[in-house]
Amino acid sequence: MHRINIVKLLSLLLLTVTFSVHAQDESQNDNHAENSHTVKDLKTEIKEYISHHLLDSHDFTLFSYTTVEGDHKYIGFPLPVILWDNGIKIFSSSKLHHGESVAELNGEYFSLYHNKIYKTDAEGTITFDNHQHPTNSKPLDFSLTKNVAFIILVGLFMLWMFNSMAKSYKKSTIPSGIGRFLEPIILYVRNDIAIPNIGEKHYKKYMSYLLTVFFFVWIINLLGLTPLGVNVTNNIAVTFALALITYLFTTFTANKNYWKHIFWMPGVPLPMKIILAPIELLGTFIKPFSLMIRLYANITAGHIVLMSIIGLMFIFKNWIGSPLSFGLAFALALLELLVAALQAYIFTMLSALYFGMAVEEHEHSEHH
Repeated sequence: MHRINIVKLLSLLLLTVTFSVHAQDESQNDNHAENSHTVKDLKTEIKEYISHHLLDSHDFTLFSYTTVEGDHKYIGFPLPVILWDNGIKIFSSSKLHHGESVAELNGEYFSLYHNKIYKTDAEGTITFDNHQHPTNSKPLDFSLTKNVAFIILVGLFMLWMFNSMAKSYKKSTIPSGIGRFLEPIILYVRNDIAIPNIGEKHYKKYMSYLLTVFFFVWIINLLGLTPLGVNVTNNIAVTFALALITYLFTTFTANKNYWKHIFWMPGVPLPMKIILAPIELLGTFIKPFSLMIRLYANITAGHIVLMSIIGLMFIFKNWIGSPLSFGLAFALALLELLVAALQAYIFTMLSALYFGMAVEEHEHSEHH
Protein backbone atom coordinates (compact mmCIF):
# COMPACT_ATOMS: atom_id res chain seq x y z
CA MET A 1 0.00 0.00 0.00
CA HIS A 2 2.77 2.32 0.93
CA ARG A 3 4.64 1.20 -2.17
CA ILE A 4 1.62 2.15 -4.37
CA ASN A 5 1.35 5.58 -2.71
CA ILE A 6 5.05 6.17 -3.30
CA VAL A 7 4.67 5.24 -6.98
CA LYS A 8 1.68 7.61 -7.32
CA LEU A 9 3.62 10.36 -5.59
CA LEU A 10 6.63 9.88 -7.85
CA SER A 11 4.39 9.79 -10.94
CA LEU A 12 2.65 13.01 -9.84
CA LEU A 13 6.01 14.65 -9.15
CA LEU A 14 7.36 13.56 -12.54
CA LEU A 15 4.23 14.88 -14.27
CA THR A 16 4.52 18.18 -12.44
CA VAL A 17 8.20 18.52 -13.41
CA THR A 18 7.35 17.67 -17.04
CA PHE A 19 4.66 20.33 -17.17
CA SER A 20 6.98 22.81 -15.47
CA VAL A 21 9.81 22.14 -17.95
CA HIS A 22 7.37 22.34 -20.88
CA ALA A 23 5.92 25.59 -19.56
CA GLN A 24 9.43 26.95 -18.99
CA ASP A 25 10.42 26.05 -22.56
CA GLU A 26 7.31 27.77 -23.89
CA SER A 27 8.01 30.78 -21.70
CA GLN A 28 11.60 30.93 -22.96
CA ASN A 29 10.42 30.64 -26.56
CA ASP A 30 7.88 33.41 -25.97
CA ASN A 31 10.54 35.58 -24.32
CA HIS A 32 12.96 34.86 -27.16
CA ALA A 33 10.31 35.77 -29.74
CA GLU A 34 9.43 38.90 -27.80
CA ASN A 35 13.11 39.89 -27.53
CA SER A 36 13.63 39.22 -31.25
CA HIS A 37 10.59 41.36 -32.03
CA THR A 38 11.90 44.12 -29.76
CA VAL A 39 15.35 44.01 -31.37
CA LYS A 40 13.76 44.07 -34.80
CA ASP A 41 11.65 47.08 -33.87
CA LEU A 42 14.69 48.78 -32.35
CA LYS A 43 16.72 48.22 -35.52
CA THR A 44 13.90 49.66 -37.60
CA GLU A 45 13.63 52.63 -35.28
CA ILE A 46 17.39 53.26 -35.52
CA LYS A 47 17.28 53.06 -39.32
CA GLU A 48 14.38 55.50 -39.45
CA TYR A 49 16.16 57.86 -37.06
CA ILE A 50 19.33 57.83 -39.18
CA SER A 51 17.32 58.46 -42.36
CA HIS A 52 15.44 61.30 -40.66
CA HIS A 53 18.68 62.76 -39.28
CA LEU A 54 20.23 62.95 -42.75
CA LEU A 55 17.25 64.80 -44.26
CA ASP A 56 16.67 68.52 -44.40
CA SER A 57 13.62 69.83 -42.52
CA HIS A 58 11.30 72.83 -42.40
CA ASP A 59 12.05 73.40 -38.71
CA PHE A 60 15.03 73.22 -36.41
CA THR A 61 14.72 70.44 -33.85
CA LEU A 62 17.39 69.85 -31.22
CA PHE A 63 15.82 66.64 -29.93
CA SER A 64 12.46 64.96 -29.42
CA TYR A 65 10.98 62.59 -26.86
CA THR A 66 7.81 60.62 -26.23
CA THR A 67 5.74 61.30 -23.12
CA VAL A 68 4.10 58.66 -20.93
CA GLU A 69 0.82 59.37 -22.71
CA GLY A 70 2.48 58.57 -26.07
CA ASP A 71 2.65 62.16 -27.33
CA HIS A 72 5.71 63.30 -29.32
CA LYS A 73 7.37 66.43 -27.97
CA TYR A 74 9.91 68.42 -30.02
CA ILE A 75 12.46 70.83 -28.58
CA GLY A 76 13.50 73.45 -31.13
CA PHE A 77 11.99 76.32 -33.08
CA PRO A 78 10.04 76.72 -36.36
CA LEU A 79 11.29 78.25 -39.60
CA PRO A 80 9.34 80.25 -42.21
CA VAL A 81 7.61 78.31 -44.98
CA ILE A 82 7.59 80.20 -48.28
CA LEU A 83 5.47 78.73 -51.08
CA TRP A 84 4.47 79.89 -54.56
CA ASP A 85 0.99 78.69 -55.54
CA ASN A 86 -0.94 81.28 -57.55
CA GLY A 87 0.89 83.85 -55.51
CA ILE A 88 3.31 83.84 -52.60
CA LYS A 89 2.23 82.20 -49.35
CA ILE A 90 4.20 82.55 -46.11
CA PHE A 91 3.48 80.89 -42.78
CA SER A 92 5.34 79.31 -39.88
CA SER A 93 6.37 75.65 -40.05
CA SER A 94 4.81 75.25 -36.58
CA LYS A 95 1.46 74.97 -38.40
CA LEU A 96 2.66 71.74 -40.00
CA HIS A 97 3.89 70.39 -36.63
CA HIS A 98 6.47 68.02 -38.18
CA GLY A 99 3.92 66.62 -40.63
CA GLU A 100 1.39 65.78 -37.92
CA SER A 101 -0.97 68.69 -38.67
CA VAL A 102 -2.51 70.38 -41.70
CA ALA A 103 -1.62 74.04 -42.26
CA GLU A 104 -4.50 76.32 -43.26
CA LEU A 105 -3.92 79.65 -45.00
CA ASN A 106 -6.74 81.74 -46.53
CA GLY A 107 -8.94 78.71 -47.05
CA GLU A 108 -6.17 76.58 -48.61
CA TYR A 109 -4.63 73.55 -46.91
CA PHE A 110 -1.07 72.26 -47.03
CA SER A 111 0.37 69.06 -45.60
CA LEU A 112 3.91 67.76 -45.13
CA TYR A 113 4.56 64.28 -46.50
CA HIS A 114 8.08 62.77 -46.66
CA ASN A 115 9.59 66.21 -46.14
CA LYS A 116 7.69 67.73 -49.08
CA ILE A 117 4.69 70.05 -48.94
CA TYR A 118 1.52 69.19 -50.89
CA LYS A 119 -1.87 70.86 -51.29
CA THR A 120 -4.56 68.85 -49.54
CA ASP A 121 -8.04 69.14 -48.09
CA ALA A 122 -8.87 70.00 -44.48
CA GLU A 123 -8.16 66.39 -43.41
CA GLY A 124 -4.74 66.36 -45.08
CA THR A 125 -5.63 63.61 -47.56
CA ILE A 126 -2.77 62.45 -49.78
CA THR A 127 -3.75 60.48 -52.90
CA PHE A 128 -1.37 58.08 -54.65
CA ASP A 129 -0.95 56.59 -58.10
CA ASN A 130 -0.25 52.95 -58.92
CA HIS A 131 3.42 53.40 -58.00
CA GLN A 132 2.55 54.92 -54.60
CA HIS A 133 3.66 58.39 -55.67
CA PRO A 134 1.58 61.34 -54.37
CA THR A 135 -0.71 62.85 -56.99
CA ASN A 136 -1.52 66.02 -55.00
CA SER A 137 -0.36 69.27 -56.55
CA LYS A 138 2.91 70.48 -55.10
CA PRO A 139 3.57 74.24 -54.85
CA LEU A 140 7.04 75.64 -55.50
CA ASP A 141 8.89 75.51 -52.20
CA PHE A 142 11.25 78.40 -51.39
CA SER A 143 11.16 77.77 -47.66
CA LEU A 144 13.96 78.69 -45.31
CA THR A 145 14.81 75.12 -44.29
CA LYS A 146 17.33 74.05 -41.67
CA ASN A 147 20.13 73.63 -44.22
CA VAL A 148 19.41 76.99 -45.85
CA ALA A 149 19.36 78.69 -42.45
CA PHE A 150 22.76 77.29 -41.56
CA ILE A 151 24.22 78.18 -44.95
CA ILE A 152 23.19 81.78 -44.28
CA LEU A 153 24.54 81.64 -40.72
CA VAL A 154 27.89 80.20 -41.84
CA GLY A 155 28.08 82.84 -44.58
CA LEU A 156 27.51 85.62 -42.04
CA PHE A 157 30.04 84.04 -39.68
CA MET A 158 32.67 83.90 -42.44
CA LEU A 159 31.92 87.52 -43.40
CA TRP A 160 32.46 88.58 -39.79
CA MET A 161 35.57 86.41 -39.51
CA PHE A 162 37.35 87.80 -42.57
CA ASN A 163 36.17 91.35 -41.89
CA SER A 164 37.63 91.19 -38.36
CA MET A 165 40.90 89.90 -39.78
CA ALA A 166 41.04 92.69 -42.39
CA LYS A 167 40.44 95.34 -39.69
CA SER A 168 43.25 93.91 -37.55
CA TYR A 169 45.71 94.34 -40.45
CA LYS A 170 44.85 98.03 -40.66
CA LYS A 171 46.25 98.48 -37.17
CA SER A 172 49.31 96.26 -37.50
CA THR A 173 50.93 93.87 -39.96
CA ILE A 174 51.01 91.31 -37.17
CA PRO A 175 47.66 89.51 -36.99
CA SER A 176 45.68 89.63 -33.79
CA GLY A 177 42.59 87.90 -32.48
CA ILE A 178 41.09 85.42 -34.91
CA GLY A 179 43.67 86.49 -37.50
CA ARG A 180 46.33 84.49 -35.66
CA PHE A 181 44.36 81.35 -36.40
CA LEU A 182 43.33 82.27 -39.94
CA GLU A 183 46.62 83.59 -41.34
CA PRO A 184 48.51 80.24 -41.43
CA ILE A 185 45.53 78.56 -43.13
CA ILE A 186 45.16 81.34 -45.71
CA LEU A 187 48.90 81.24 -46.45
CA TYR A 188 48.69 77.47 -46.83
CA VAL A 189 45.81 77.75 -49.33
CA ARG A 190 47.76 80.39 -51.26
CA ASN A 191 51.25 78.84 -51.20
CA ASP A 192 50.43 75.13 -51.33
CA ILE A 193 47.16 74.99 -53.27
CA ALA A 194 46.61 78.08 -55.44
CA ILE A 195 50.12 78.98 -56.67
CA PRO A 196 51.35 75.43 -57.49
CA ASN A 197 48.16 74.54 -59.42
CA ILE A 198 47.24 77.87 -61.04
CA GLY A 199 50.53 79.72 -61.28
CA GLU A 200 51.70 83.03 -59.86
CA LYS A 201 50.40 84.97 -62.87
CA HIS A 202 46.71 84.08 -62.48
CA TYR A 203 46.16 82.74 -58.95
CA LYS A 204 45.06 86.03 -57.37
CA LYS A 205 41.75 86.24 -59.26
CA TYR A 206 40.75 82.82 -57.89
CA MET A 207 41.93 83.26 -54.29
CA SER A 208 38.68 84.74 -52.97
CA TYR A 209 36.66 81.79 -54.25
CA LEU A 210 39.19 79.18 -53.11
CA LEU A 211 39.30 80.62 -49.58
CA THR A 212 35.51 80.90 -49.45
CA VAL A 213 34.87 77.32 -50.56
CA PHE A 214 37.61 75.93 -48.29
CA PHE A 215 36.33 77.57 -45.10
CA PHE A 216 32.67 77.02 -46.02
CA VAL A 217 33.06 73.27 -46.57
CA TRP A 218 35.28 72.90 -43.50
CA ILE A 219 32.98 74.80 -41.11
CA ILE A 220 29.82 73.13 -42.44
CA ASN A 221 31.42 69.68 -42.11
CA LEU A 222 32.42 70.43 -38.51
CA LEU A 223 28.87 71.54 -37.70
CA GLY A 224 27.67 68.23 -39.11
CA LEU A 225 29.60 66.41 -36.38
CA THR A 226 27.79 68.28 -33.61
CA PRO A 227 24.46 67.16 -32.05
CA LEU A 228 22.74 70.02 -33.90
CA GLY A 229 21.85 67.65 -36.73
CA VAL A 230 23.17 69.97 -39.45
CA ASN A 231 24.13 67.91 -42.51
CA VAL A 232 24.48 70.44 -45.30
CA THR A 233 27.14 68.80 -47.47
CA ASN A 234 25.36 65.45 -47.47
CA ASN A 235 22.61 67.22 -49.42
CA ILE A 236 23.50 66.62 -53.06
CA ALA A 237 21.84 69.91 -54.09
CA VAL A 238 24.45 71.80 -52.05
CA THR A 239 27.42 69.88 -53.44
CA PHE A 240 25.93 70.29 -56.94
CA ALA A 241 25.78 74.08 -56.45
CA LEU A 242 29.42 74.19 -55.28
CA ALA A 243 30.56 72.02 -58.21
CA LEU A 244 28.52 74.16 -60.62
CA ILE A 245 30.25 77.33 -59.42
CA THR A 246 33.64 75.69 -59.98
CA TYR A 247 32.53 74.62 -63.47
CA LEU A 248 31.31 78.14 -64.34
CA PHE A 249 34.55 79.72 -63.10
CA THR A 250 36.56 77.24 -65.16
CA THR A 251 34.44 77.71 -68.29
CA PHE A 252 34.18 81.49 -68.36
CA THR A 253 37.76 82.26 -67.35
CA ALA A 254 39.41 79.72 -69.66
CA ASN A 255 41.72 81.01 -72.38
CA LYS A 256 41.77 80.02 -76.03
CA ASN A 257 44.48 77.42 -75.47
CA TYR A 258 42.18 75.53 -73.10
CA TRP A 259 39.41 75.27 -75.68
CA LYS A 260 41.90 74.57 -78.44
CA HIS A 261 43.23 71.56 -76.55
CA ILE A 262 39.66 70.31 -76.09
CA PHE A 263 38.22 70.73 -79.60
CA TRP A 264 41.30 70.67 -81.82
CA MET A 265 44.22 69.16 -79.97
CA PRO A 266 47.56 70.31 -81.46
CA GLY A 267 49.95 67.68 -82.78
CA VAL A 268 47.28 64.99 -83.08
CA PRO A 269 46.27 63.40 -86.43
CA LEU A 270 42.99 64.66 -87.88
CA PRO A 271 40.96 61.45 -87.35
CA MET A 272 42.05 61.35 -83.70
CA LYS A 273 41.05 65.00 -83.25
CA ILE A 274 37.51 64.18 -84.38
CA ILE A 275 37.34 61.23 -81.99
CA LEU A 276 38.91 62.99 -78.99
CA ALA A 277 36.94 66.25 -79.22
CA PRO A 278 33.62 64.88 -77.83
CA ILE A 279 35.50 62.85 -75.20
CA GLU A 280 37.40 65.93 -74.02
CA LEU A 281 34.18 67.96 -74.01
CA LEU A 282 32.50 65.28 -71.90
CA GLY A 283 35.48 65.44 -69.54
CA THR A 284 34.70 69.08 -68.76
CA PHE A 285 31.37 67.93 -67.28
CA ILE A 286 32.77 64.84 -65.57
CA LYS A 287 35.29 66.86 -63.54
CA PRO A 288 32.74 68.96 -61.61
CA PHE A 289 30.49 65.90 -61.37
CA SER A 290 33.29 64.05 -59.57
CA LEU A 291 33.63 67.02 -57.20
CA MET A 292 29.93 66.84 -56.40
CA ILE A 293 29.81 63.07 -55.81
CA ARG A 294 33.07 62.89 -53.84
CA LEU A 295 32.03 65.49 -51.28
CA TYR A 296 28.45 64.19 -51.00
CA ALA A 297 29.35 60.49 -50.75
CA ASN A 298 32.17 60.84 -48.21
CA ILE A 299 30.20 63.02 -45.81
CA THR A 300 27.00 60.98 -46.10
CA ALA A 301 28.82 57.66 -45.64
CA GLY A 302 30.66 59.02 -42.60
CA HIS A 303 27.42 60.11 -40.92
CA ILE A 304 25.67 56.81 -41.64
CA VAL A 305 28.54 54.68 -40.32
CA LEU A 306 29.03 56.82 -37.20
CA MET A 307 25.34 56.85 -36.27
CA SER A 308 25.00 53.12 -37.01
CA ILE A 309 27.83 52.33 -34.59
CA ILE A 310 26.22 54.55 -31.94
CA GLY A 311 22.95 52.69 -32.54
CA LEU A 312 24.69 49.37 -31.79
CA MET A 313 25.04 50.48 -28.15
CA PHE A 314 21.25 50.43 -27.81
CA ILE A 315 21.04 47.02 -29.47
CA PHE A 316 23.75 45.23 -27.47
CA LYS A 317 22.79 46.63 -24.04
CA ASN A 318 25.58 44.72 -22.26
CA TRP A 319 28.87 45.57 -20.61
CA ILE A 320 30.95 44.21 -23.52
CA GLY A 321 29.17 45.30 -26.69
CA SER A 322 28.13 48.80 -25.63
CA PRO A 323 31.59 50.01 -24.45
CA LEU A 324 33.16 48.56 -27.60
CA SER A 325 30.62 50.39 -29.76
CA PHE A 326 31.20 53.60 -27.82
CA GLY A 327 34.98 53.31 -28.21
CA LEU A 328 34.69 52.63 -31.93
CA ALA A 329 32.25 55.54 -32.35
CA PHE A 330 34.62 57.84 -30.45
CA ALA A 331 37.59 56.79 -32.62
CA LEU A 332 35.51 57.24 -35.78
CA ALA A 333 34.34 60.68 -34.60
CA LEU A 334 37.99 61.74 -34.28
CA LEU A 335 38.61 60.39 -37.78
CA GLU A 336 35.61 62.37 -39.04
CA LEU A 337 37.30 65.55 -37.77
CA LEU A 338 40.15 64.76 -40.14
CA VAL A 339 37.74 63.90 -42.96
CA ALA A 340 35.95 67.26 -42.49
CA ALA A 341 39.18 69.15 -43.17
CA LEU A 342 40.36 66.67 -45.80
CA GLN A 343 37.22 67.06 -47.91
CA ALA A 344 37.57 70.86 -47.77
CA TYR A 345 41.20 70.51 -48.89
CA ILE A 346 40.39 68.08 -51.73
CA PHE A 347 37.54 70.22 -53.08
CA THR A 348 39.71 73.35 -52.98
CA MET A 349 42.76 71.65 -54.46
CA LEU A 350 40.84 70.07 -57.36
CA SER A 351 39.07 73.37 -58.07
CA ALA A 352 42.47 75.09 -58.21
CA LEU A 353 43.74 72.33 -60.51
CA TYR A 354 40.84 72.88 -62.92
CA PHE A 355 41.41 76.65 -62.84
CA GLY A 356 45.09 76.08 -63.59
CA MET A 357 44.21 73.93 -66.60
CA ALA A 358 41.86 76.65 -67.84
CA VAL A 359 44.45 79.45 -67.76
CA GLU A 360 47.53 77.42 -68.63
CA GLU A 361 49.52 78.93 -71.47
CA HIS A 362 50.87 76.44 -74.02
CA GLU A 363 53.67 78.28 -75.80
CA HIS A 364 54.82 75.07 -77.44
CA SER A 365 51.51 74.76 -79.27
CA GLU A 366 52.41 77.70 -81.53
CA HIS A 367 55.24 75.71 -83.11
CA HIS A 368 53.01 72.88 -84.41
